[in-house]
Amino acid sequence: MKHARDNAVMDGQADRRFRGVRLLVLPWLFSLLLVALPHAAVASGLTKKFQAALDGYRMQHGFPGATAAYVLPDGTVGIAATGAADVEAGIPMAKQSRMLAASIGKTFVGATAIALAREDVLDLDVPISRWLGDRPWFSRLPNYTTITLRHLLTHSSGLTGHVHLQSFAAEVARRWRVNGNPFTPEDLIGFVLDLPPLFEAGKGWAYTDTGYILIGLVIEQLTGRSYYAEIEERFLSPRGLTLTAPADSRALPGLAAGYMAEDNAFGFPRKTITAKGELAWHPGFEWTGGGLVSNSRDLALWGSALFGGRAMAGPYLDEMLKSVRISPDTPDIQYGAGVGVYRTSPFGPVYGHGGWIPGYSSSLRYYPVHGVSIAFQINTDIGIADDSTPVMREMEAGLASIALPAVSGKSHRE
Repeated sequence: MKHARDNAVMDGQADRRFRGVRLLVLPWLFSLLLVALPHAAVASGLTKKFQAALDGYRMQHGFPGATAAYVLPDGTVGIAATGAADVEAGIPMAKQSRMLAASIGKTFVGATAIALAREDVLDLDVPISRWLGDRPWFSRLPNYTTITLRHLLTHSSGLTGHVHLQSFAAEVARRWRVNGNPFTPEDLIGFVLDLPPLFEAGKGWAYTDTGYILIGLVIEQLTGRSYYAEIEERFLSPRGLTLTAPADSRALPGLAAGYMAEDNAFGFPRKTITAKGELAWHPGFEWTGGGLVSNSRDLALWGSALFGGRAMAGPYLDEMLKSVRISPDTPDIQYGAGVGVYRTSPFGPVYGHGGWIPGYSSSLRYYPVHGVSIAFQINTDIGIADDSTPVMREMEAGLASIALPAVSGKSHRE
């Protein structure tokens, strides 16, 4: 009985101590709840506005479907989807639907090159002849004696882009029906061999996928493994980008059907997806010109990490944002290591990239003053030639005007 009485006394003392601690803890928990509830309400309201805007753009411009996502400085993620992932099959666009990300993939190429430079594996400012000079075709490359990796990264090499050549379009139209990848990287480079340079290396600017194919060859030669293995280990797995993968097969799970004009330059069918659920053409020949299938959420997360300075250890942004003007007439629009740099805009500086490939259009934008990343993908290229067209500009500005006030607390008009 003594033990029972002692235990009862101890239990009573413990209960009083517990009530005392509870009285101290509950106000703290309540204060946290008061902070969390408004934040949750704001996030919920922002997502609803984001969704409504995306629905409105689809109705206004008539594209089949789209996804969009934002990432706020505190890591809050919002995702929206609208329209159809497959019009004929009646499949709605889902938040996790994937599309070809096209040239947004160049941000991964740039990040890989910067990472290797920081590890002293390569030097961005020596001629690429150091690594590719023994290739039998190398001396036929325009500006072959003077091109550096930095020239290639910033599109200041003077190389023509094979994608824009009629000879390339004609070959794609002739060969896209083959089961495998119809063009190796060196096949792509072959389209620009013996052509005159557009300008001396470093003395101008011209966008060229061919330059990024050359970067891919350098990366693989120096690392001794595939480019895709490099980005998987360095970026995709560590950043949790589970919906981003190499576009190196006709079978890409979760891929939304894309739609293009029937009279497109490559002779592709109007719809990118066949009755078997595969791409009608092999996407592998894009390779380091883009070369990824992705999702708006993943792209926004990637933009937040890359341009927020968290994609790799140590300071690297200054090197990535070291840029050249794309035209004397637009000094504030520049291009760095796989990244478009807009020095001024209504929202402050903007970093990012657009992506266009037959059937798909994508945008990634990061607003460093606000710490906000926004991405969207549309499953058509009809009326959207690239990221400079009115549809893309309107959506970029409109979605930013919704998401950025959630951080600043002020509307864009204010």
